Amino acid sequence: MVTLKGKHIFLRALELEDLDFIYDIENNQDIWEMSNTLTPYSKFLIKQYLENAHKDIFEVKQLRLVISTYDNEPIGLIDIFDFDFHNKRAGIGILIKDSSNRQKGYGAEALQLLIDYCFSNLNLHQLYCNISEDNEASIKLFKRHNFKEIGLKKDWNIVNKQYKNEYLFQLIHN
Repeated sequence: MVTLKGKHIFLRALELEDLDFIYDIENNQDIWEMSNTLTPYSKFLIKQYLENAHKDIFEVKQLRLVISTYDNEPIGLIDIFDFDFHNKRAGIGILIKDSSNRQKGYGAEALQLLIDYCFSNLNLHQLYCNISEDNEASIKLFKRHNFKEIGLKKDWNIVNKQYKNEYLFQLIHN
């Protein structure tokens, strides 16, 4: 049985109370590069998103979970996207909101919980992620969790009028 509770953090469903937390993340231009965001989001749109966040992953093909400390402080988000039940694969992404909470093992713990959930509960065969070539922290994190670099997408994203390459990493469950 997989639990979404770790030693220092747990993963939980989105709640309406997360409105301000999500709003701050989605409107932080410093991280728009990771999510390919080009425009700000209104609280109205985020509230609508949160009201529909209960929908089944098999229906909407995605799942966003909050990474929370045991003090009930939301510190980040971890996502399953492009959920493909037929081919038993999905993309994943992770974000720790504040730099003060990075490099503390929270991301690693959340990623392991999500990997276990995907392989045990969702019965997936493989996970993948896309990481900008200059995101060294994420590259190290995913490599530590046995993701293999399987490709380089040249000039994949344009950031500040400069093209950036993006790595594709994959983890296949044995």
